[in-house]
Amino acid sequence: MEAEGLPGGLELAAGGGGAGLSPEKRAALGASLPLLKRDYRFEAVWFWGCVHGVRGTYYIAQGLGADRAAPRSRLYSLDCVEWSLLTPVAKEVGEQAERLKGRFQGDPSFQYEYAEVSAEDAERLLEDGTELVIKEEDRLIATIDQIDRAVGIVPRGAFVKTPLGSVHENRNFEGLSLTEAKKLSSYFHFTEPSNLKNKTLLEKANWDPSTDFLDSLEHDIPPGSWTVQPEKGGAVVVLRSLLWPGLTFYHVPMTKQYGYVYFGTVCLQLTNFLVWQSYPK
Repeated sequence: MEAEGLPGGLELAAGGGGAGLSPEKRAALGASLPLLKRDYRFEAVWFWGCVHGVRGTYYIAQGLGADRAAPRSRLYSLDCVEWSLLTPVAKEVGEQAERLKGRFQGDPSFQYEYAEVSAEDAERLLEDGTELVIKEEDRLIATIDQIDRAVGIVPRGAFVKTPLGSVHENRNFEGLSLTEAKKLSSYFHFTEPSNLKNKTLLEKANWDPSTDFLDSLEHDIPPGSWTVQPEKGGAVVVLRSLLWPGLTFYHVPMTKQYGYVYFGTVCLQLTNFLVWQSYPK
């Protein structure tokens, strides 16, 4: 969610509970996030949420440029005051990080052994001077990316794609109607689309290529992995992910107010997915 609307956004996402942040943490974020935007010269800063570890909590922020589809900068803090930039990891490291199980420790220097690696790959990596360990910092950014790809969402029409391919906020977006806001088809994954090429010409007949350039939630796998619930008498619509418990999205119909935030331990996602996999198809 946008850092500038953080207090109100947290209240809407948590139904008035502040999304698990103490008043002190919310005040610290309110002071430090604008400084991030200034110091790193971001066009916008989003508060992504928290990953709770055994011995500490990672508070996550994302920095965005003019092209909202460009890779985002990810930063973490252990106290909501001092921030450290997370370095993107190689594809192989990211894949290994996604295989790790269990909770984070809350210690950026903590190291994990590779979860699965063949003898041939292990020999190759050692010859290249690569240690068969993953730092918790690397696991953290891989996990953030994994969650964003799976459940980072925006309302339909909130962004537009230019003929040159860049993506920008849609200044004409005035929010979804309450009727539309209660439909999964009104929300898009804010990541590289993978299902658009499979759509038929009939399905694309009423699409606007400038706004309908992302995958919608209506055909997500596993089915039923989202809940949609109007709250506060329909004043806000809240979506919650059952695939990644702790991910909450909110939208105030007929306004520009929307955002998502994650508060969780990460380790629950794999368990839920395996449970779904066990169901008869």
